[in-house]
Amino acid sequence: MSSDVLSIAEEFNLAIKTDDHEQGETLKLELEAVSEDSLFAQLNTENKKKAFWLNIYNAYIQYFLKQNAQLYQKRGAFFRKKRIIIAGRKLSLDDVEHGIIRRSKVKMTLGYTQKWFPGRFEKRFRLDTLDFRIHFALNCGAKSCPPIAFYNWKQMNDQLELATKNYLKGECTYNETENKVIVPKLFSWFRGDFGGKKGTIKILKTYDVLPAKSQPKIEFKPYNWALELENYSE
Repeated sequence: MSSDVLSIAEEFNLAIKTDDHEQGETLKLELEAVSEDSLFAQLNTENKKKAFWLNIYNAYIQYFLKQNAQLYQKRGAFFRKKRIIIAGRKLSLDDVEHGIIRRSKVKMTLGYTQKWFPGRFEKRFRLDTLDFRIHFALNCGAKSCPPIAFYNWKQMNDQLELATKNYLKGECTYNETENKVIVPKLFSWFRGDFGGKKGTIKILKTYDVLPAKSQPKIEFKPYNWALELENYSE
């Protein structure tokens, strides 16, 4: 077992996937016990931060819901409750997603509002910039979520590109006759992260969902919140 927190996070994710409970609990304790300064020293690049926190979020969703799927019936409380311990700091799933990965964004503000007074731990560990592709890597347990991958910092950009391309290809529909594109509800909930309507259109063109010269209307498809565990990428 490695003392490298990046490897531990990946191994923890794998242990949850394979239902290796003993290994999972051992790795969980290592993540809890690592010193904050050691964690900070190891997460010394943007890609390392992304890989670590994406793996932590996805692993803990599976960890909690495999133990008690009933938690998902009250999703707001599930995401808000501080039940993750990393380097001695107790965090919620919302803290990891919106505070650290989305760089101190206020939840439910369409991606346009920053926290005025983020905590010290959050400021120390949050990403330097918001990468819209993380929305196609985070799996919250819903059927409409993208599949879970094990993220490695050395392949971070390629992995996020692949996750984005595959999710958009599977979830977006362009109707040339009606001049409209139907996209996942994520683009509405986090529109500021995607640069609003213009940014969304640009992204869809970049990933070949739309023709280069098209300017379609955008419609948002309903999100399927049905619980679907073990949705792992092949």
